[in-house]
Amino acid sequence: MIFELPGVAECACVGIPDGLGGEAVALYIVRRDETLSADLVLAHCRGNLTAYKVSRTIVLSTQFQKSAVGKVLRRKLRSLAPTSAP
Repeated sequence: MIFELPGVAECACVGIPDGLGGEAVALYIVRRDETLSADLVLAHCRGNLTAYKVSRTIVLSTQFQKSAVGKVLRRKLRSLAPTSAP
């Protein structure tokens, strides 16, 4: 659903600790277009997902670290996330 936004080149989701127990979703996006903002992504998510699926953490990046075979290193993304969801 995130790829429906025209300015998204790549995206990945990881779980981060949530203060309410369990995990919350952190969304990482590599922008194709610099005008893409976290507010636009959030509005798109709210319009297309049920409330509990909308990420409260959105991080815009220039690139993802990848393995030798081209897979996104989700452990690296998780380590960049805040220690808990807002």
